[in-house]
Amino acid sequence: MSDFWILLTGALVASCCGVLGVFLVLRKMAMIGDAISHSVMPGIVVAFLLSGSRDSLLMMFAALICGLLTTFLIQMFQQSGIQADASIGVVFTALFAIGVVLVSLYARQVHLDQDAILYGEIAYVHWNIWEVGGINMGPKAVWLLGFTLLVILTVIGLFYKQFKLCAFDPALAAAIGIPVAVFHYLLMGLVSMATVSSFESVGAILVVGLLIIPASTAYLLTDQLGVMIGLSIAVGIASTFLGYGAAVLLDASIAGCMVCAASLLFVAAFLFSPSHGIVIKKLRLRQLAR
Repeated sequence: MSDFWILLTGALVASCCGVLGVFLVLRKMAMIGDAISHSVMPGIVVAFLLSGSRDSLLMMFAALICGLLTTFLIQMFQQSGIQADASIGVVFTALFAIGVVLVSLYARQVHLDQDAILYGEIAYVHWNIWEVGGINMGPKAVWLLGFTLLVILTVIGLFYKQFKLCAFDPALAAAIGIPVAVFHYLLMGLVSMATVSSFESVGAILVVGLLIIPASTAYLLTDQLGVMIGLSIAVGIASTFLGYGAAVLLDASIAGCMVCAASLLFVAAFLFSPSHGIVIKKLRLRQLAR
Protein backbone atom coordinates (compact mmCIF):
# COMPACT_ATOMS: atom_id res chain seq x y z
CA MET A 1 0.00 0.00 0.00
CA SER A 2 2.90 2.36 0.67
CA ASP A 3 3.96 2.01 -2.98
CA PHE A 4 0.54 3.26 -4.08
CA TRP A 5 0.72 6.38 -1.90
CA ILE A 6 4.28 7.14 -3.00
CA LEU A 7 3.37 6.87 -6.68
CA LEU A 8 0.15 8.86 -6.21
CA THR A 9 2.02 11.62 -4.36
CA GLY A 10 4.70 11.74 -7.03
CA ALA A 11 2.08 11.88 -9.79
CA LEU A 12 0.28 14.75 -8.06
CA VAL A 13 3.52 16.70 -7.62
CA ALA A 14 4.41 16.08 -11.27
CA SER A 15 0.94 17.20 -12.39
CA CYS A 16 1.01 20.43 -10.35
CA CYS A 17 4.49 21.28 -11.55
CA GLY A 18 3.84 20.14 -15.12
CA VAL A 19 0.96 22.56 -15.72
CA LEU A 20 2.75 25.59 -14.28
CA GLY A 21 6.12 24.69 -15.74
CA VAL A 22 4.81 25.09 -19.29
CA PHE A 23 3.97 28.74 -18.69
CA LEU A 24 7.32 29.36 -16.99
CA VAL A 25 9.21 27.86 -19.93
CA LEU A 26 7.17 29.74 -22.53
CA ARG A 27 7.71 33.03 -20.70
CA LYS A 28 11.46 32.30 -20.31
CA MET A 29 11.08 32.39 -16.54
CA ALA A 30 12.50 28.98 -15.64
CA MET A 31 14.87 30.39 -13.04
CA ILE A 32 12.01 32.25 -11.37
CA GLY A 33 10.73 28.85 -10.26
CA ASP A 34 14.13 28.12 -8.73
CA ALA A 35 14.11 31.49 -6.97
CA ILE A 36 10.63 31.01 -5.53
CA SER A 37 11.34 27.44 -4.38
CA HIS A 38 14.22 28.73 -2.24
CA SER A 39 12.92 32.12 -1.16
CA VAL A 40 9.71 30.81 0.44
CA MET A 41 11.82 29.37 3.27
CA PRO A 42 11.64 32.50 5.51
CA GLY A 43 7.85 32.47 5.25
CA ILE A 44 7.71 28.80 6.20
CA VAL A 45 9.91 29.34 9.24
CA VAL A 46 7.96 32.41 10.41
CA ALA A 47 4.66 30.57 9.97
CA PHE A 48 6.00 27.63 11.97
CA LEU A 49 7.16 29.92 14.77
CA LEU A 50 3.72 31.57 14.92
CA SER A 51 1.62 28.40 14.70
CA GLY A 52 3.96 25.74 16.14
CA SER A 53 2.93 23.35 13.35
CA ARG A 54 4.12 22.44 9.86
CA ASP A 55 0.59 21.54 8.77
CA SER A 56 -1.08 24.92 9.16
CA LEU A 57 -2.74 26.98 6.44
CA LEU A 58 -0.66 29.88 7.77
CA MET A 59 2.43 28.18 6.36
CA MET A 60 0.84 28.00 2.90
CA PHE A 61 -0.20 31.66 3.09
CA ALA A 62 3.25 32.77 4.28
CA ALA A 63 4.89 30.88 1.41
CA LEU A 64 2.57 32.59 -1.08
CA ILE A 65 3.49 35.99 0.34
CA CYS A 66 7.21 35.21 0.10
CA GLY A 67 6.80 33.97 -3.46
CA LEU A 68 5.03 37.16 -4.51
CA LEU A 69 7.59 39.26 -2.65
CA THR A 70 10.36 37.47 -4.54
CA THR A 71 8.70 38.22 -7.87
CA PHE A 72 8.12 41.85 -6.94
CA LEU A 73 11.73 42.40 -5.83
CA ILE A 74 13.14 40.74 -8.95
CA GLN A 75 11.02 42.92 -11.22
CA MET A 76 11.88 46.04 -9.23
CA PHE A 77 15.61 45.38 -9.58
CA GLN A 78 15.24 44.64 -13.29
CA GLN A 79 13.39 47.89 -13.87
CA SER A 80 16.19 49.69 -12.01
CA GLY A 81 18.69 48.49 -14.63
CA ILE A 82 20.09 45.33 -12.99
CA GLN A 83 20.36 42.33 -15.29
CA ALA A 84 17.66 39.68 -15.00
CA ASP A 85 19.94 36.84 -13.90
CA ALA A 86 21.68 39.04 -11.34
CA SER A 87 18.34 40.19 -9.93
CA ILE A 88 17.17 36.61 -9.51
CA GLY A 89 20.45 35.56 -7.89
CA VAL A 90 20.49 38.44 -5.41
CA VAL A 91 16.87 38.06 -4.30
CA PHE A 92 16.61 34.32 -3.86
CA THR A 93 20.01 33.85 -2.21
CA ALA A 94 19.32 36.69 0.24
CA LEU A 95 15.87 35.40 1.21
CA PHE A 96 17.05 31.80 1.39
CA ALA A 97 19.94 32.83 3.63
CA ILE A 98 17.49 34.62 5.93
CA GLY A 99 15.46 31.42 6.16
CA VAL A 100 18.53 29.35 7.01
CA VAL A 101 19.49 31.82 9.75
CA LEU A 102 15.97 31.71 11.20
CA VAL A 103 16.05 27.90 11.25
CA SER A 104 19.43 27.85 13.01
CA LEU A 105 18.26 30.38 15.61
CA TYR A 106 14.68 29.36 16.41
CA ALA A 107 13.85 25.96 14.87
CA ARG A 108 16.98 23.93 15.52
CA GLN A 109 15.20 21.34 17.68
CA VAL A 110 12.43 20.50 15.20
CA HIS A 111 12.29 18.72 11.86
CA LEU A 112 12.47 21.95 9.88
CA ASP A 113 16.07 21.74 8.76
CA GLN A 114 17.71 21.76 5.34
CA ASP A 115 16.94 18.07 4.80
CA ALA A 116 13.24 18.61 5.45
CA ILE A 117 12.98 21.75 3.33
CA LEU A 118 15.41 21.08 0.51
CA TYR A 119 15.40 17.35 -0.11
CA GLY A 120 12.17 15.92 1.31
CA GLU A 121 11.52 12.20 1.48
CA ILE A 122 8.61 10.78 -0.43
CA ALA A 123 9.16 7.32 1.07
CA TYR A 124 7.75 8.56 4.40
CA VAL A 125 4.68 10.24 2.97
CA HIS A 126 2.30 7.41 3.95
CA TRP A 127 3.21 7.73 7.64
CA ASN A 128 1.88 11.28 8.03
CA ILE A 129 -1.84 10.50 7.78
CA TRP A 130 -4.95 12.63 8.17
CA GLU A 131 -7.57 11.29 10.59
CA VAL A 132 -11.16 12.56 10.80
CA GLY A 133 -13.21 11.15 13.67
CA GLY A 134 -10.76 8.28 14.04
CA ILE A 135 -11.06 7.39 10.34
CA ASN A 136 -7.84 7.15 8.33
CA MET A 137 -8.26 9.47 5.35
CA GLY A 138 -4.83 8.75 3.88
CA PRO A 139 -1.62 10.81 3.78
CA LYS A 140 -1.94 14.54 4.38
CA ALA A 141 0.40 15.24 1.47
CA VAL A 142 -2.01 13.58 -0.97
CA TRP A 143 -4.91 15.75 0.18
CA LEU A 144 -2.80 18.91 0.12
CA LEU A 145 -1.42 18.19 -3.33
CA GLY A 146 -4.85 17.19 -4.60
CA PHE A 147 -6.30 20.50 -3.38
CA THR A 148 -3.37 22.39 -4.92
CA LEU A 149 -3.85 20.64 -8.27
CA LEU A 150 -7.58 21.44 -8.18
CA VAL A 151 -6.84 25.13 -7.56
CA ILE A 152 -4.24 25.21 -10.36
CA LEU A 153 -6.52 23.52 -12.89
CA THR A 154 -9.45 25.75 -11.92
CA VAL A 155 -7.50 29.00 -12.25
CA ILE A 156 -5.78 27.96 -15.50
CA GLY A 157 -9.09 26.69 -16.90
CA LEU A 158 -10.98 29.87 -16.06
CA PHE A 159 -8.32 32.19 -17.51
CA TYR A 160 -6.77 29.92 -20.13
CA LYS A 161 -6.98 32.44 -22.98
CA GLN A 162 -5.50 35.21 -20.83
CA PHE A 163 -2.60 33.05 -19.64
CA LYS A 164 -2.00 31.85 -23.19
CA LEU A 165 -1.84 35.35 -24.65
CA CYS A 166 0.32 36.64 -21.79
CA ALA A 167 2.74 33.77 -22.40
CA PHE A 168 3.10 34.24 -26.16
CA ASP A 169 2.58 37.98 -26.64
CA PRO A 170 2.37 40.06 -23.43
CA ALA A 171 2.52 43.32 -25.43
CA LEU A 172 -0.61 42.38 -27.39
CA ALA A 173 -2.30 41.22 -24.19
CA ALA A 174 -1.67 44.60 -22.58
CA ALA A 175 -2.83 46.41 -25.72
CA ILE A 176 -6.24 44.72 -25.70
CA GLY A 177 -6.78 45.43 -22.01
CA ILE A 178 -5.63 42.23 -20.27
CA PRO A 179 -4.00 43.08 -16.90
CA VAL A 180 -0.69 41.37 -17.62
CA ALA A 181 0.77 42.18 -14.21
CA VAL A 182 -2.21 40.61 -12.42
CA PHE A 183 -1.86 37.34 -14.31
CA HIS A 184 1.90 37.42 -13.80
CA TYR A 185 1.52 37.59 -10.03
CA LEU A 186 -1.31 35.06 -10.13
CA LEU A 187 1.00 32.60 -11.90
CA MET A 188 3.75 33.28 -9.36
CA GLY A 189 1.28 32.69 -6.54
CA LEU A 190 0.34 29.32 -8.02
CA VAL A 191 4.04 28.41 -8.34
CA SER A 192 4.57 29.31 -4.68
CA MET A 193 1.58 27.21 -3.69
CA ALA A 194 2.79 24.21 -5.67
CA THR A 195 6.28 24.57 -4.21
CA VAL A 196 5.26 24.60 -0.57
CA SER A 197 2.74 21.78 -1.15
CA SER A 198 5.56 19.61 -2.48
CA PHE A 199 8.04 20.16 0.35
CA GLU A 200 7.05 17.04 2.26
CA SER A 201 7.43 14.78 -0.76
CA VAL A 202 10.28 15.99 -2.97
CA GLY A 203 11.69 19.10 -1.27
CA ALA A 204 12.37 22.54 -2.69
CA ILE A 205 15.37 21.72 -4.87
CA LEU A 206 13.76 18.82 -6.71
CA VAL A 207 10.54 20.77 -7.25
CA VAL A 208 12.54 22.92 -9.65
CA GLY A 209 13.38 19.84 -11.71
CA LEU A 210 9.75 18.80 -11.96
CA LEU A 211 8.73 22.37 -12.78
CA ILE A 212 11.13 22.77 -15.68
CA ILE A 213 12.29 19.43 -17.13
CA PRO A 214 8.91 17.88 -18.11
CA ALA A 215 7.74 21.24 -19.51
CA SER A 216 10.97 21.61 -21.51
CA THR A 217 10.55 18.08 -22.84
CA ALA A 218 6.99 18.87 -23.94
CA TYR A 219 8.22 22.09 -25.55
CA LEU A 220 10.45 20.02 -27.84
CA LEU A 221 7.59 17.74 -28.88
CA THR A 222 4.76 20.11 -29.83
CA ASP A 223 3.88 23.71 -30.69
CA GLN A 224 0.31 23.60 -29.35
CA LEU A 225 -0.19 24.88 -25.80
CA GLY A 226 -2.94 22.45 -24.81
CA VAL A 227 -0.98 19.46 -26.09
CA MET A 228 2.15 20.82 -24.43
CA ILE A 229 0.45 20.93 -21.02
CA GLY A 230 -0.83 17.36 -21.46
CA LEU A 231 2.60 16.10 -22.52
CA SER A 232 4.27 17.91 -19.62
CA ILE A 233 1.97 16.16 -17.15
CA ALA A 234 2.47 12.82 -18.90
CA VAL A 235 6.27 13.15 -18.84
CA GLY A 236 6.16 14.08 -15.15
CA ILE A 237 4.00 11.09 -14.26
CA ALA A 238 6.15 8.75 -16.38
CA SER A 239 9.21 10.10 -14.56
CA THR A 240 7.51 9.30 -11.26
CA PHE A 241 7.01 5.64 -12.13
CA LEU A 242 10.38 5.19 -13.86
CA GLY A 243 12.19 6.98 -11.04
CA TYR A 244 10.50 4.92 -8.36
CA GLY A 245 11.43 1.71 -10.14
CA ALA A 246 15.03 2.85 -10.44
CA ALA A 247 15.13 3.90 -6.78
CA VAL A 248 13.93 0.47 -5.68
CA LEU A 249 16.56 -1.27 -7.81
CA LEU A 250 19.40 1.03 -6.78
CA ASP A 251 18.28 1.68 -3.19
CA ALA A 252 18.67 5.40 -3.86
CA SER A 253 16.71 8.60 -3.26
CA ILE A 254 13.25 8.24 -4.77
CA ALA A 255 12.77 11.93 -5.52
CA GLY A 256 16.28 12.17 -6.98
CA CYS A 257 15.65 9.19 -9.25
CA MET A 258 12.39 10.76 -10.44
CA VAL A 259 14.18 13.89 -11.58
CA CYS A 260 16.95 11.80 -13.17
CA ALA A 261 14.28 9.88 -15.08
CA ALA A 262 12.77 13.18 -16.23
CA SER A 263 16.22 14.27 -17.38
CA LEU A 264 16.64 11.10 -19.44
CA LEU A 265 13.27 11.66 -21.10
CA PHE A 266 14.36 15.21 -21.90
CA VAL A 267 17.58 13.95 -23.51
CA ALA A 268 15.54 11.48 -25.58
CA ALA A 269 13.28 14.30 -26.78
CA PHE A 270 16.30 16.52 -27.43
CA LEU A 271 17.80 13.83 -29.67
CA PHE A 272 14.74 12.35 -31.36
CA SER A 273 12.03 15.04 -31.34
CA PRO A 274 10.31 15.08 -34.79
CA SER A 275 10.79 18.84 -35.18
CA HIS A 276 13.72 19.75 -32.90
CA GLY A 277 15.66 16.51 -32.40
CA ILE A 278 19.33 16.69 -33.33
CA VAL A 279 19.44 13.12 -34.65
CA ILE A 280 16.31 13.64 -36.75
CA LYS A 281 17.72 16.88 -38.19
CA LYS A 282 20.96 15.16 -39.20
CA LEU A 283 19.05 12.32 -40.84
CA ARG A 284 16.99 14.84 -42.84
CA LEU A 285 20.14 16.66 -43.93
CA ARG A 286 21.66 13.38 -45.14
CA GLN A 287 18.50 12.58 -47.10
CA LEU A 288 18.57 16.03 -48.68
CA ALA A 289 22.27 15.63 -49.54
CA ARG A 290 21.54 12.35 -51.31
